[in-house]
Amino acid sequence: MSSSDNKLSLLVCGGAGYIGSHMSRMLSDYGHEVTVFDNLSTGYADALKWGEFIKGDLRNPDDLDKALSSKKFDAVFHFSGLIVVSDSVQQPYQYYDNNVTGTLNLLRAMRNHDVKNFVFSSTAAVYGDPVMDIITEDHPLSPLNPYGRSKLYVEEILEDYAKAYNFNSVCFRYFNAAGAHPDALIGEAHKPETHLIPNILLSSIEKGRKLKIFGNDYPTPDGTCVRDYIHIQDICDAHLAAVDYLAKEQGAHIFNLGNGNGFSVLDVINAASEVTGRKIPYDFEPKRDGDSPRLVADSTKAHNLLGWTPKYDDLREIIETAYRWHKNPAY
Repeated sequence: MSSSDNKLSLLVCGGAGYIGSHMSRMLSDYGHEVTVFDNLSTGYADALKWGEFIKGDLRNPDDLDKALSSKKFDAVFHFSGLIVVSDSVQQPYQYYDNNVTGTLNLLRAMRNHDVKNFVFSSTAAVYGDPVMDIITEDHPLSPLNPYGRSKLYVEEILEDYAKAYNFNSVCFRYFNAAGAHPDALIGEAHKPETHLIPNILLSSIEKGRKLKIFGNDYPTPDGTCVRDYIHIQDICDAHLAAVDYLAKEQGAHIFNLGNGNGFSVLDVINAASEVTGRKIPYDFEPKRDGDSPRLVADSTKAHNLLGWTPKYDDLREIIETAYRWHKNPAY
């Protein structure tokens, strides 16, 4: 199994969503056979331009059995997670049901159909409040919210699966996914929109819309949260490299994905103002439960073992790709 040498058959769960649609497109561009599995609860039918589509829900084992019976898959990508930290605090059942039970259903279906290679979207939220400025994979794990805990539970399940079932996996702990495909055919669109860069850009584009900044008294240089922004295309490149890695390396593997640079909310607003040529209106709101003051990645392990290096390492360039999409969104 190698993504560079052979045409692979790949299942993309959550392929109608932000990261999943970009992944489906990249896999298709490389000549692979793509099948998308999505319930369209947060994804978009208009993003389903690459590969066959099977509508289904991870929480329904029959849907998964149907999908995995459709052909012999070489690997499965799992992007079908609920991701809003504040929602997870208010609705923990939904997050554990979708993110943990749904993933267990998927893993059972994969075992039933003898598919042994799995690439999972985890999160930097598993680290909780960081005890080091730049976070490595061996940082203590202490998630602050049900979202982060749901992802950590799956990471631990995958460790157990590797030992018990000869099952191979890569978990990527994303920092802040951002940006859009350079041609602006697909981009980031959530309803409601909860991510910072899209909300900043929407505040610059839509008259009367004002950005909300949650908290201005964090222990950071300007009091706002600091995050590491990683371009969506770089995330997809890492996932492609993971398929090659699993062809050579058995077991359960974990990698950070980030640029290694921390930017505060106000830093991002200033960069977006430069890109758009517009002043971004904003108000400060109280802190949200479960937000860490600072999350910045050390991605040395991914560089060394996957041969992966981000191509988009400039915040303004990341924002510029997103701005092209938001000026004329396709869905």
